[in-house]
Amino acid sequence: MKYAALPVHAPVDERISALRADALSRGIPVADEETLNFLLLQLAAVRPSGILEIGTAVGLSAAAMLGCCPQAHLVTIEVEEDRWREAKKNLKTLGFSDRATCYLGDAGEILAMMNGTFDFVFLDGPKAQYEKYLFDLKRLLRPGGMLFADDVLLYGWVSGEKPTPQKRQSIVGKIRDYLKAVTEDPDWITSVLDVGDGVALSVLRKKGV
Repeated sequence: MKYAALPVHAPVDERISALRADALSRGIPVADEETLNFLLLQLAAVRPSGILEIGTAVGLSAAAMLGCCPQAHLVTIEVEEDRWREAKKNLKTLGFSDRATCYLGDAGEILAMMNGTFDFVFLDGPKAQYEKYLFDLKRLLRPGGMLFADDVLLYGWVSGEKPTPQKRQSIVGKIRDYLKAVTEDPDWITSVLDVGDGVALSVLRKKGV
């Protein structure tokens, strides 16, 4: 299956670019430039006051989102302690610590205990768990809010554009389950785009719409 490719250009703070370069030099996976630009484009349109992020890594995307949305508070979840500590340090250095709440632990467990409402969710954690998170993400996202799921095409394996290596069959199957869930559930309006390594944009329908 083919998905639409959209060239996107958006200004990114030089400090964010430096943070990405440092993370990549150490082999830490972070959002690529195209995906980050597209993410910021969506945020500029939604203008959220509450953002939820699954998968903090070293705080690159969190910092970029907070820089784009000066009115927003961000809650972010990271399972690896070293990255969580580094993210907190980076957010403090960049001046965003007062608008960021950083949780350490399993996202599924933390989401199940969370209350409140968010306008925007950036899903970039363990890909095999995406579908598992959906129940709580739907509960936490306001009607009309946006769910931005990253890496949903996974090198062309998910779309079938490229053959999937045997050792990746399981995770590809789980991502396909996620895409099936958000495209077939009538509560979501979803588009899958060939941006970066694949983005699924889902808007939670307002009741009666």
